[in-house]
Amino acid sequence: MMKNKPVLVIMAAGMGSRYGGLKQIAPVNDAGNIIIDYSLYDAHRAGFRDVVCIINPKNEAEFKAHLDVTNPGMNIHYAHQELTNLPPGFAIPPGREKPWGTAHAILSAKDLINGPFAVINADDFYGASAYAAVYDFLTNKAAPTRHAMVGYRIENTLSESGTVARGVCTANGNMLSKIRETMEIRPADGGAAFDDNGQTIFLPNGTPVSMNMWGFDGDFLVEIENRFASFLEENVPKNPMKCEYLLPSLVGELLEQGKLTVEILPSADKWHGVTYAEDMAGVRAALAQMKQNGDYKGMPGRA
Repeated sequence: MMKNKPVLVIMAAGMGSRYGGLKQIAPVNDAGNIIIDYSLYDAHRAGFRDVVCIINPKNEAEFKAHLDVTNPGMNIHYAHQELTNLPPGFAIPPGREKPWGTAHAILSAKDLINGPFAVINADDFYGASAYAAVYDFLTNKAAPTRHAMVGYRIENTLSESGTVARGVCTANGNMLSKIRETMEIRPADGGAAFDDNGQTIFLPNGTPVSMNMWGFDGDFLVEIENRFASFLEENVPKNPMKCEYLLPSLVGELLEQGKLTVEILPSADKWHGVTYAEDMAGVRAALAQMKQNGDYKGMPGRA
């Protein structure tokens, strides 16, 4: 039986609180392109044709006005991540505005995903090789309990403007054995560091981390849906305003239980992304250099 062709899922519903605005559609070059345009250009070259963009419904007009113009080779669909998308018996905690996290974002798009799918963040530049690797995996290797993650070297994913959150990975060869969603990671000599219960934990150069670029078999959607209610039961009473149902945490839980495997697809590329407003100048400079080197010269612009 032939599998459906892989779908690219873009998580673009985040609020951008550290950036201070809707960073997902902030221009990153003089032609008016946004980071998603680069992602779709690389994804198209890898073989992807169908895209699901997960957004806040109040921003749909802005996304459509941009993406439907600059990406004519892609079939783009839109899914809404809404706080009200909850299992029966659950309600939004009074005063909560923050989305429910990355795993919930994917759950919001489940009716538009029919087969293997890749997941990316809207505001991260991953590099062309990452899309080629994940498309090949989804086409040739993905199975109900067999998934993949593009792994980046920690030193290639840091921001000079502040701390970052990363999925810090432990690997057994090319297989993921553990992943921990880690907050407030900062640069350090020879790598990076974060504080944990009063201790400073050092992450040496070469430590693999997740940037939320995943390759999942379609059956993974069942796990996301089945575990959401128990997540809410456990976490909403403890942190009603900010608890998040996160992909790395869910994957880590399933790894511990032996219910899936995750192959690490290593990338030596440098991550470029916009966590803080101050990151934008560096992203623009890096993309301008890539274009000068001959990359992305055929990508449609806005101006």
